[in-house]
Amino acid sequence: LTVIKKNGERRAFDRDKLVRSIQLACRKRPIEQEQVEQAASRIVQALESGGESEIPSNEIGRLVMEELKNLDTVAYIR
Repeated sequence: LTVIKKNGERRAFDRDKLVRSIQLACRKRPIEQEQVEQAASRIVQALESGGESEIPSNEIGRLVMEELKNLDTVAYIR
């Protein structure tokens, strides 16, 4: 997968960066690492099942926000 940034730059999708971002939002919240990994897996699966090889970064952000909303309200607001 390739991520298309807002400035038009293209980068390879990095699952580890996705996990770190979710962990940052969930910092100091009662959320297990397992839940973070499962959320990241669901996001990756949704991206891969879309059939597109290039994904806009805002689409990834939308999926992350949906997962955070389901995980924890405070993490979603952060």
